[in-house]
Amino acid sequence: MSYTIELGTKAPGFSLLATDGRNYSLNDFKNAKILVVFFTCNHCPYVIGSDEVTRETADNFKDKGVAFVGINSNSVETKALDSYDFMVKRMEEKRFPWVYLRDENQEIAKAYGALKTPHFFIFNEDRELIYTGRGLDNPKNPEDASINDLQNALEEAVTGKQITTPVTNPLGCNIKWNGKDKYWMPAEACDLVPRS
Repeated sequence: MSYTIELGTKAPGFSLLATDGRNYSLNDFKNAKILVVFFTCNHCPYVIGSDEVTRETADNFKDKGVAFVGINSNSVETKALDSYDFMVKRMEEKRFPWVYLRDENQEIAKAYGALKTPHFFIFNEDRELIYTGRGLDNPKNPEDASINDLQNALEEAVTGKQITTPVTNPLGCNIKWNGKDKYWMPAEACDLVPRS
């Protein structure tokens, strides 16, 4: 069994605190035709670099039944900027079009097998995984990006087509794990697509 959930897997459940002070679960998004769950944070240059492209994608698809949920699982021991208070502040400043959740004990990152920030997971109406991996092929410098895999997958998903490229390697900073070195990754974590 792979570390990251595989295509066809049902979305792992969650109940997490959002920056608006409410707790959210999968059921809160039951009316969404497509659900994008992505692991993100406050400080990572790959997240900061690509957030506006992610915003644009979320805005493009909101009227097509697509909901976005951002989850921050990073340890505040490693990066104080990833605290809940900074999440609230960032959402107040940026007003991103997604719910932003705090995974304090990192159980949800483990359940999904999140590798990086950002790492995207797209689920169909039955909440089966149909895409996992990166958003852009150059999230740190989006002006140099040539492929938007997230946008491409969503365009196919909302029209009921098979996803042409359903798995890519997420590009970004690794998840910061509690009690571990900032570069530590679980031993079973690995690339989703073998690198040539």
